[in-house]
Amino acid sequence: MRRGSSQMKQESSRSPSYNVECEDYVHVVEFNPFDSGTAESLIAYGGNNYVVIGRCSFQEEDAEVDGIQYNTLRTFHQGIRVDAIAWSPETRLDALPPLLRFCTAAADRKLRLFTSDLQAKNEYKIMEGHSSYINNLVFAPKGGQEIASVSDDHTCRVWDLEGNVRACFVLRSAGMSVGWHPEDAFKLMVAEKNGTIRFYDLVTHQAILSLTTGQTPLMSAHWCLKNTFKVGAVAGNDWLIWDISRSSYPLEKKPVHADRAKLFRWSTINENLFATTGYPGKMNSQLLIHHLGHPQPILIGSAAVGSGLTWHRTLPLCAMGGDHRIFFWVTEM
Repeated sequence: MRRGSSQMKQESSRSPSYNVECEDYVHVVEFNPFDSGTAESLIAYGGNNYVVIGRCSFQEEDAEVDGIQYNTLRTFHQGIRVDAIAWSPETRLDALPPLLRFCTAAADRKLRLFTSDLQAKNEYKIMEGHSSYINNLVFAPKGGQEIASVSDDHTCRVWDLEGNVRACFVLRSAGMSVGWHPEDAFKLMVAEKNGTIRFYDLVTHQAILSLTTGQTPLMSAHWCLKNTFKVGAVAGNDWLIWDISRSSYPLEKKPVHADRAKLFRWSTINENLFATTGYPGKMNSQLLIHHLGHPQPILIGSAAVGSGLTWHRTLPLCAMGGDHRIFFWVTEM
C-alpha cells in the first residue's frame, strides 16, 4: 500500500517551470501585488546582504517570451540578512521619474524603508522599536502611507513613513503574520503563534473578531484579497480555511506537511487557489498548490531548499526562493 501511494506522489511532483539565478541565497521573495504601470512584473528578493529588485515576464502572458525573461533593475546593499519584504502601492515605473518604494525587516530587528528613482536617488530610512525578530510586514494598500509589522516581541506596530509608531497592539504570543484589508483602510488582521487570528479596528484600536486554529504553532496566515471573508493559515501540519461571513470555526482543514507547515499564501487571482510550504526536511517536496474542492494538492513542487512564497499578480504562478535561485511553478486555474 505504501509503495503505491509514494509512487503516486512521485508522478505528481514537479520540478520548477522556470528558475532564475540570483547573486545571494534567497531568504524571501515577493512579487509586487500592486500595479506599477508596466507590463512586466516587479519582483523583490532578499538575501544575506542584499535586496534585489528585478522585473520579469513569462510566456504565459507574452508570446514573444521564451519561458521567462528576467532582468535586475537595482541591487540594494543592506549588509545584513533580509527576513521580510513588503511592496508599497506607491511604486510606479511609468512615472517620471520612476518611484520604487518597499520596506524590509532585517535580522537586527529594524525596518528599512527604501525609496529610489532607479537613478541617483537611492535612500533608506531606519525604523526602530521592535525588541525581537520581525516576522512579517505590510503597507496600507490604499495610499501606502503606513506600514504594519509583527514580531516575536509580542507586538503589532503600525508606523507612518517617518518611522513614528501610530499604534501598538500587545499580543499574547509572537506575531507571525499581518494583513491589511484591501478596501477598508482601518481593518488589520494579526496572526499569533499561539493559534489566534484577530482583526483589529484601527480607529478604536479594538479587536473586532477572533479566530483560532485549535493547534499550534501557527506559522503563517493570509487574508484572501479576492474574497476578504476568506482567511487561510498553516498550524502544525495542517492548513486551515475560514469563511468569516459564515462562522468563526474553520470551513475546512487538512494535514498536508509531514515536517510541519511553514507558509500559506492565497493566489491573487482565484479565491479557491492557494499554496503552502513545509520546512526543508527529509522530504524534498515542499511547495504544495491546493484548490478548494480538490481532495489532493493539484501540484507538488520539489526543490532542494526553499524559503519564501509569493504569487504573481495576474497569473496562476507562484515563486519560492532557494540557494542562489528563485523557482517558479505555473499551475492551472
